[in-house]
Amino acid sequence: MDDTFSAFLQRSLSENDIVFLVGPSAVGKSAFAFEAARRLNGEVVSCDAMQVYREVDIASDKPSAFMRAAVPHHLLDVVSVEEDFNAAKYRVLAVAAIEDIVRRKRKAVVCGGSGMYMAAILDGMFESVPVPDGVREALLERAGHEGLGVLYRRLGEVDPDAAAKINANDRVRIVRALEVFEASGIPISRLQRTRDGLWGKQPIALIGLERPREELYARAEARVDAMFAAGLVDEVRGLMARKLSSSAARLIGIPEVKGFLDGEYGEEKAVELMKLHTRHYIKRQMTWFRKDQRIKWSALV
Repeated sequence: MDDTFSAFLQRSLSENDIVFLVGPSAVGKSAFAFEAARRLNGEVVSCDAMQVYREVDIASDKPSAFMRAAVPHHLLDVVSVEEDFNAAKYRVLAVAAIEDIVRRKRKAVVCGGSGMYMAAILDGMFESVPVPDGVREALLERAGHEGLGVLYRRLGEVDPDAAAKINANDRVRIVRALEVFEASGIPISRLQRTRDGLWGKQPIALIGLERPREELYARAEARVDAMFAAGLVDEVRGLMARKLSSSAARLIGIPEVKGFLDGEYGEEKAVELMKLHTRHYIKRQMTWFRKDQRIKWSALV
């Protein structure tokens, strides 16, 4: 760990109960979180959408057995790939872990690349609105017949604040915002302002790790190669014998390798696709994190 950055982390952890180390895949978050926690009497709380699954080790690039033995890690291996998991479930477990760490007078180092999971902890989540059967299906059917743009324009009419924050091509979030409005008559943006998170309640430092884009992509692609060398194909083959939940089935690595196992293309193509989708994911991560003005960025070189 660079001495300057180490001093920065030490100061942040000394002044705050909780430190978030966030950033894109392959930037080096796990190693820095481990060192920070090891040096400063801390424990790591994973903020990763893949590492929660017990059966996904290689594809999720979990911290090594050595790291996990030397420093307590939380929110790893908490559910099976056969179980659906989401930000709301994650928030309950993560907040409980963080509060327990702080209560024991240790430092909580939250580490990961899931912007949605980070926001769930910091900003909370609004109470779920019951949506009558058929509302979502009707919205999806309309999008299919008339185009997603029709739904996005409708969202702009009923909830301009939400529309301003949602990409016009983000089908999932557009439909979610509209179904909440159709079910309750209340704009989802108004409901979101009632969320109850940790931000503002406890001293929190929010640190973003970054590298030059080409270096980051090179690290990500090298990691994909290492995953295949470590047995990713066999891991996914084992997963295919299970009934994967919808959330687990979308994890990067699973659909790409499944296509190879199903005979749709060769292993080389699977590697190529996984690298491509990882780069796309990194772009989405950086887009999400860059919008959060609370994050203090530190370049790794």
